[in-house]
Amino acid sequence: MSQIHTAVLLVNLGTPDSPRTPDVRKYLRQFLMDGRVIDVPYWQRFLLVKGIIAPFRAPKSAKEYQKLWTERGSPLLFHSQDAAALLQTALGNEYAVKLGMRYQSPSIESALDELMSHNPKRLVVLPMFPQYASSTTGSANEEVMRLLKKRLLIPQVHFIDSYAEHPAFIEAFAAIGKAHLASKQYDHVLFTYHGLPERHLKKENNACEYGSCCAQLTPSNRLCYRAQCFATTRKLVKMMGLKEGDYTVSFQSRLGKNPWIKPYTDLVIDELAAKGVKRILAFSPSFTADCLETVIEIGETYSEQFIEKGGEHWQLVESLNNHPLWIKTLKDLVLDIAPQAPDASHSHKTLETSVQHTL
Repeated sequence: MSQIHTAVLLVNLGTPDSPRTPDVRKYLRQFLMDGRVIDVPYWQRFLLVKGIIAPFRAPKSAKEYQKLWTERGSPLLFHSQDAAALLQTALGNEYAVKLGMRYQSPSIESALDELMSHNPKRLVVLPMFPQYASSTTGSANEEVMRLLKKRLLIPQVHFIDSYAEHPAFIEAFAAIGKAHLASKQYDHVLFTYHGLPERHLKKENNACEYGSCCAQLTPSNRLCYRAQCFATTRKLVKMMGLKEGDYTVSFQSRLGKNPWIKPYTDLVIDELAAKGVKRILAFSPSFTADCLETVIEIGETYSEQFIEKGGEHWQLVESLNNHPLWIKTLKDLVLDIAPQAPDASHSHKTLETSVQHTL
């Protein structure tokens, strides 16, 4: 067995342990008590989450999770587990890959404990969020740092903050979208990203203008979530050959009365239907594994809304899940930081040939 020189920690958001109300309530409490998710003073967050949101939202969310659940459990979890296993195979036995969820199981702590048991030379932290946000990538990285500072031995640590324009990531989503476009005629393509409160962007970037500054990525807005979402869209539009007017960018899942980044997906759907759009292909490139927000919110709730407003067909573009190009994206991101040794085993080359043949 080869010496493990690099540990790779894949991090995704998390999911309830089951679709039962108590487990959903437990998940919501942990998730929403994160100060990077609801960025208000602790006492306000405590009263809001544990006194109002979790008790009242858990039963409703549990019903949604019940619709989502499969024989393998939560899609977010098993798709992430599949990706971790495939990445391990793609990288070979010089690397150790583990999945940790920011909330619930398997925890980041348990994944780190197992990775550190190999005494690796370096640790690569790779959040499964293509676009940076404080409430996702920032929170995951903060948790890793909190846990690492307790350890006596800390290897070289490399944090991957984002990959919104990574060629393989763009190619993977474009390939899935092109397959849908080839099988059916669509009037419009909607790129709907998970939303954030506007104040999050302002805190992260004082130059934010909530719109015009997102037209390009610059040194001043390099980690602006909204700007990165538009950057992802521009790359996808170019690769898919879409024209101006054929697509719209919007943001979903807003919560509360405070303004979130715009335009809002539900309002955009009404506007498109009012313009006579009948067939929509809907992407969600902020998610790399199908979950409640893709399968239920976009795939069902928005579909029903569109049909009620006069639409005829709504199609969700499935997420990357275990697509070969998604695994290639993850592998490329790791190898950019921690290249394989020159004498990497023959099995690595065999796998690479097999993946290329599959593509």
